[in-house]
Amino acid sequence: MSTVPPVGPTLRRLAARTAAQAAAWQPRLGHAVRTRVAPLRTAWQPRLGHAVRTHVAPLRTAWQPRLGHAVRTHVAPLRTLATPRHTTLPGSRQRAEHDHALASVGAAAALLAGVLLVAAPGSASAQTVRPTTPGSSAFTAPQAEVPAPGLVQVAGPSSYKLSGDGPSAQQSVAVAANLLPSDPPAPAAPAAEPEPAAAPAPEPEPAPAPAPAPAPEWSAPVPDAPTSNPYGVANREYAAGYHTGVDFAVSPGTPLLAVGNATVVSAGWDGAYGKEVVLRLADGHFAQYAHMSSLAVSAGQHVSAGQRIGLSGSTGNSTGPHLHFEIRTSNRYGAVVNPIAYLAGHGVTNF
Repeated sequence: MSTVPPVGPTLRRLAARTAAQAAAWQPRLGHAVRTRVAPLRTAWQPRLGHAVRTHVAPLRTAWQPRLGHAVRTHVAPLRTLATPRHTTLPGSRQRAEHDHALASVGAAAALLAGVLLVAAPGSASAQTVRPTTPGSSAFTAPQAEVPAPGLVQVAGPSSYKLSGDGPSAQQSVAVAANLLPSDPPAPAAPAAEPEPAAAPAPEPEPAPAPAPAPAPEWSAPVPDAPTSNPYGVANREYAAGYHTGVDFAVSPGTPLLAVGNATVVSAGWDGAYGKEVVLRLADGHFAQYAHMSSLAVSAGQHVSAGQRIGLSGSTGNSTGPHLHFEIRTSNRYGAVVNPIAYLAGHGVTNF
């Protein structure tokens, strides 16, 4: 006993609507067949005949058993539709087969309506794709621009010919940038030669040694020694009636220096003066050193300012160690000048 439910009013309305749409589109389909399909059929009929003989005949032999099974499975229910439904008894096997066949036909009609709607003019799926000719598409446009650098083409286009005697489409095919012949790289610019290293700076020359201090032209007989008896003090015990020189209080053995560049006139014993040295200075004056303990020069010797000529003592007419020093205008007793004033006039002040 079949368990297929009876077909309701909804399915019958769907079948009626599908049939009405098919009837409405039938004139358009006929016109499309006459306008577009007939020329194609005339042009392609020889090729289709060859294709049928070559490919369809073997398939027909191979698929014939399956087609027979399909006819028995799907066509038989259609025959059942020929039997009026009211002639079968409710609940009978004939009534169930009739309802099952009606449901199958309704489903097939709905599928056909969907195909017709998709193929309607104006929809994206209904657009007819015509064979391209050279220069009629983006892929065969004359002098097409090179595709964007981001596009990668794995192989160059191969030559092919369209139907007819037209030129090769190879002339109009664009080639991706990665397959174009690359220009040889420009020669690299020669590397700049490194600049020669700067010569090291010459080491600074050592500062010249300071020049030796010029020899003094004048000097004190005993630098920084104090005076114990100044020049010109009146005293009747002296033959001149006054002290003709200056006395410097120094210890025995103190070095005595030449007061200027000079020549030794005499060096030896001279009575009351004890051991004495007389120098003739460069300006014509004479310097006398008395009461010395020892002599370091001799007559006729040239000496320089500051050179040692002997040591102090207490020889001759002396009451204690000291240096009696005179400056004379001539080499004789009493022709004297103030020794301190004379040396001060030559820049000597360390008395």
